[in-house]
Amino acid sequence: MKVMERLVLTPLRPLVSPFQDPLQFAYQPKVGVDDAVIYLLQGAYSSLDRLNTTVWVMFFDFSSAFNTIQPRLLRAKLEKMQMDAPLVSWIEDHLTGRPQFVRLRSCASDPLMSNTGAPQGTVLAPFLFTTYTADFQYHSETCHLQKYSDDTVIVGCVENGQEDEYRELGESFVRWSRENHLQLNVTKTKEMVVDFSKSNLFLSTF
Repeated sequence: MKVMERLVLTPLRPLVSPFQDPLQFAYQPKVGVDDAVIYLLQGAYSSLDRLNTTVWVMFFDFSSAFNTIQPRLLRAKLEKMQMDAPLVSWIEDHLTGRPQFVRLRSCASDPLMSNTGAPQGTVLAPFLFTTYTADFQYHSETCHLQKYSDDTVIVGCVENGQEDEYRELGESFVRWSRENHLQLNVTKTKEMVVDFSKSNLFLSTF
């Protein structure tokens, strides 16, 4: 099966490449986690050079991200990319109607059909997830969203306490996650504020 997936992945990459998030650093040629960290730090340090400026960073984590891909939504996204219908249908079929059961010695449970998610350990799963999440992108002079696989970070340059853009981006991302059936792991979602000034800082929440 993995041989077949690699054969499918070869024509998929160039078709999807123009739509991929340029700030997705995972599963991309010649970039990796080091590039993601450097990009985040460079943006933060350059912002802190400005007067009366703090850097706000929100780290988001999804629960079982690959398992929550909705084939119906993925199909719609691929069709918007004008991908060939037979290829889209093959991908949807690959993600649906998968029988699962538990075996213990000679005993086996009744099979359960799985129609969501991308099978773990498959060749296509990482690529399909980054494609599934590619339609949420954001980058401005003072705020950006970057990704590494299923980890997402929002970095905001807040001048004189004006955090509206940063907060609105966070709220938009949370809404988009719900609409795409991606479950945020609240216990692993953290916020960090970098402030080199000596003034008191009052934090607000989403």
